[in-house]
Amino acid sequence: MLLEVDPASPVPPYEQIRAQLATMIITGALAEDAQLPTIRQLAADLGLAANTVARAYRELESAGLVRSRVRHGTTVAAVKPLAPKEIRQRLADAAQAYVATTRRLGVSAAEARAAITSALGE
Repeated sequence: MLLEVDPASPVPPYEQIRAQLATMIITGALAEDAQLPTIRQLAADLGLAANTVARAYRELESAGLVRSRVRHGTTVAAVKPLAPKEIRQRLADAAQAYVATTRRLGVSAAEARAAITSALGE
């Protein structure tokens, strides 16, 4: 499993871990029942405090993406398909976050649209 944390990013390290793992789970890159590294192991691999990784795992568990059991570790939970309303809400949330990022960067609307078009492969 390849996770990267950018210490210079304004996004907290736990959120970077959470987002990367969530993407891997939702896209199927991590299959149901796949074993995640222990908190201590992942923290050591990434050079982070164990509490940082623990928070990411807690967030994933709250979202229903993983399940943690004492002595069994953390595994990927079955991902239920999202309802259309939930999909629209998540898309709107992601769009708002993208717009906020482009404004912080001082990017024009045309540049932001071009980045989206490029990312979509269009």
